[in-house]
Amino acid sequence: MTILASAPPAVRQYRHLTLLLALAAVVTVSLVRVFTDESRMTTPGTLRLALIAACPILLAGLGGLWAERAGVVNIGLEGQMLLGTWGAAFFAYHFGAWAGVLGALLMGALGGLLHAVATITFGVDHIISGVAINIAGLGAVGYLAQTFFTDLDGGGPRNLSGYAVPAQITIPGISDAALWVSDQRWFLVSDIAAAVAGVTTRLSLLTILAVALVALTAWVLWRTPFGLRLRSCGENPQAAETLGVNVYRYKYIAVLISGAFAGLGGAYLAMVASSSFTTGQTNGRGYIGLASMIFGNWNPTGVLASSLMFGYADGVSLLSDNGPLVHALLLLLSLILLGYAAVKYLGGERVTGIVVALIAVALLVWYLAVDSVPADFTGMTPYLLTLFVLAVASQRLRMPAASGKPYRRGQAG
Repeated sequence: MTILASAPPAVRQYRHLTLLLALAAVVTVSLVRVFTDESRMTTPGTLRLALIAACPILLAGLGGLWAERAGVVNIGLEGQMLLGTWGAAFFAYHFGAWAGVLGALLMGALGGLLHAVATITFGVDHIISGVAINIAGLGAVGYLAQTFFTDLDGGGPRNLSGYAVPAQITIPGISDAALWVSDQRWFLVSDIAAAVAGVTTRLSLLTILAVALVALTAWVLWRTPFGLRLRSCGENPQAAETLGVNVYRYKYIAVLISGAFAGLGGAYLAMVASSSFTTGQTNGRGYIGLASMIFGNWNPTGVLASSLMFGYADGVSLLSDNGPLVHALLLLLSLILLGYAAVKYLGGERVTGIVVALIAVALLVWYLAVDSVPADFTGMTPYLLTLFVLAVASQRLRMPAASGKPYRRGQAG
């Protein structure tokens, strides 16, 4: 029996609604692309760049998901990603590409271990510990780069290049056909073909691993006894303790995995998004990963969807002459918000619907009033979008009940 057939009617209805919303989003994007004549919205190059930008955010978001599902808030994702960038560069330079991936996992897990010791064993406030790890991670990476990279070929006190990176694959036939259909710029069909071309042309093996980890996370956390016990630690650790669950052990495992995932995100930045290492390479993506976890409602598929959205905004900001493209995205965002406002208003949340509609109208007026968006603004796009979507979606979010709360064995609930 398939999973879909065995799912409750409410779950099947939710999945059907999700598919309809996804189709509506694709149609809206295609309409805006045709109306604005901004073909770069859905070219294979743009979508491939968006995917590359999304993967580090996705891995950081999955890392945050593992920790928070066990009841630990991991604000230190940024610092753990930074440690991962150095680990990837150092081990890849000396031992090869996949040794670099393992090195990044170990360095990120080391940052997770520090966070676990501080928060789980000593009861330090999770936010304070995470901020301290971010600061310490930045300083540690700067010191390690200066110590180990200065005398290497292609190295310096703040950078390193010339190391091995994971291979890329292109699926012959599918890639060529999708690229051809994409070049025709047909309504909807070419936009879907561009997405296919983007994921079948020069696709890094590390990208495949990142997406596979979404499915693995969903299966482990929601389909195994281990995942059930781990999630119980984030919902009601006292009840889990009474059932014989070693809460401390599960929290430690979750935070170590969280740090390792963040470190893998750092490896992606140093080995796929760029072919060289520089200090401070994350540029706030650990925080955006945390936002993708929250906007994804602490769910792996939600984290994937929100990461792709943030990655698209991040990728667009990296394009040269991106002002006209961001201008077209203003129209797209205003239409999406108008639809969201209508759903909220018809669903009985009239105040929220009206507020969101006013924001959508303001964006539409901005779109009509200017021909392009200043370059200085486009660099802010990912961060403004992060604040915006969290503000809009905050009412539907539900974090694990015990996330961020101190726990001591034997205490009353």
